[in-house]
Amino acid sequence: KATRWAQGASLGQIIWLASYPKSGNTWLRAFLANYRAGGSEPVDINRLPELSFSDSRVRYFDQVAGCPTAGLPFAEIHRLRPAVHRLFAQARDGTVLVKTHCALSRIDDIPTITPELTAAALYVARTPLDVAVSFAHHFGLSMASAVQAISFPQLKSAPQGDTVAQPFSDWSSHVQSWLDAPGLKLHWLRYEDLHRAPARVFKGVIAFLGWPFEAERLRSAIRQSDFRALAAQEAKAGFVEASRKAERFFRRGQIGSWRSELSVDQVAFLIERHRAVMTRLGYLGPDGKPVVREPERANG
Repeated sequence: KATRWAQGASLGQIIWLASYPKSGNTWLRAFLANYRAGGSEPVDINRLPELSFSDSRVRYFDQVAGCPTAGLPFAEIHRLRPAVHRLFAQARDGTVLVKTHCALSRIDDIPTITPELTAAALYVARTPLDVAVSFAHHFGLSMASAVQAISFPQLKSAPQGDTVAQPFSDWSSHVQSWLDAPGLKLHWLRYEDLHRAPARVFKGVIAFLGWPFEAERLRSAIRQSDFRALAAQEAKAGFVEASRKAERFFRRGQIGSWRSELSVDQVAFLIERHRAVMTRLGYLGPDGKPVVREPERANG
């Protein structure tokens, strides 16, 4: 059934910060936190969950359920999602930033993303070749398992001590679910373009959000959220969102690391499985081969 996306919800409006896992969501949130703060020192990365909610945190599900929810079946957790989203929407005046890795869909006729509480969404895409590598390191998987995982349509995360299970889907379906959502006010960007032209791309994000633009504040926020700055913070004080199966969250943050970590067969499998969406997003050239560096492009 068609989903109607809100245009001016009566409650506080959610702006979703959406991405497939390991695609740059934390980088985006760190930039937004630093730009909004406008301080001379970087925002503490361990405060990011306070500055932009995460729809995977179990404490919010406990709050709306009125009891501990750890151990509940996925279907029961999923039924609580609209109430959790309403909790976010009511938390602050004006727009509320909420991180999500959920594919935009309906499960048992319950939306993973509640339409009437949604104002807009920012979506970060990253080539599945590099996503597979980062996914493997983050979740403690072999490269072969990660390649299969991000190509599995029913993929869900396993619940952890402080997070609930999330419906990821496969990479292509996830991207399409957000980019093709009818009527959703959306701005999408590529992780690779953040590396190549951070000022241009982040300026577009600020314009989409309708925040006042200040050139020096932009430059400062880019410096404060640079990968090396985030990694240095984690090395000093740890990161609350780090995986228990990875040595560190901010590992390399490079473009094209798949070239040295994926086998020829694994690359071929990912291209075949995700060819249409990779081509659509500029990750494959006219010859069908991976593109690591391509011209800048405008997007909606």
